[in-house]
Amino acid sequence: MKFPLAAERERMVREQIARSNHGIISDRVIAVMNRVPRHEFVPEDLRDHAYKAIPLQIGYGQTISQPFVVAFMTEKLELKPADRVLEIGTGSGYQAAVLAELVAEVYTIEIIEPLAQRAQADLRRLGYTNIHVRAADGCRGWPEVAPFDAVIVTCAPEHVPQPLVDQLKDNGQMIIPVGGGEVQNLVLLQKQNGKLEQRVVLPVRFVPMTGEAGSGTNAPWRAGDA
Repeated sequence: MKFPLAAERERMVREQIARSNHGIISDRVIAVMNRVPRHEFVPEDLRDHAYKAIPLQIGYGQTISQPFVVAFMTEKLELKPADRVLEIGTGSGYQAAVLAELVAEVYTIEIIEPLAQRAQADLRRLGYTNIHVRAADGCRGWPEVAPFDAVIVTCAPEHVPQPLVDQLKDNGQMIIPVGGGEVQNLVLLQKQNGKLEQRVVLPVRFVPMTGEAGSGTNAPWRAGDA
């Protein structure tokens, strides 16, 4: 007999991800979404909603993205088992856990220190040993362990922070929501021979990036300039 939440997770994958309009087709991503316990990353009073097709509040004005968005962003990066990935915006730690089941190492940065501490504790409790958590301003990246095979950003700056571009390997990919206001475009960037190619892949709504990138003091590459 399956636990109720495990059955809910299977239904989430079946109805929201495998049969979605945009069609997640990666067997690896579908399998991981079926394994990672999203309910462990949300407040206890919201666990009954953990596998619904909605973002959920996790405190400090932040949210955990709806499951389909997590699967969609993950699939677009075309991750390989040996990859090292940089995540900006740890939040609950759920996206980092999904990544960690697909790649060798995940480096994740959260600007809100209590969230970083909570995510780190939850990830350790759940047995993830290949995730490194830092409380810092994510727009600066993690230069001492760069470059990365992929970068994923789960908060929306108005422009793509240049340090993240610099820390992406050649032939690497970055997925990032870009734009001010409530609605942004999810942009997939590919770095080839030092140059960026970009395309919009989905309209989305993410919490804004704060820190240096959110202050307007950063002067990075703009989506659309590639």
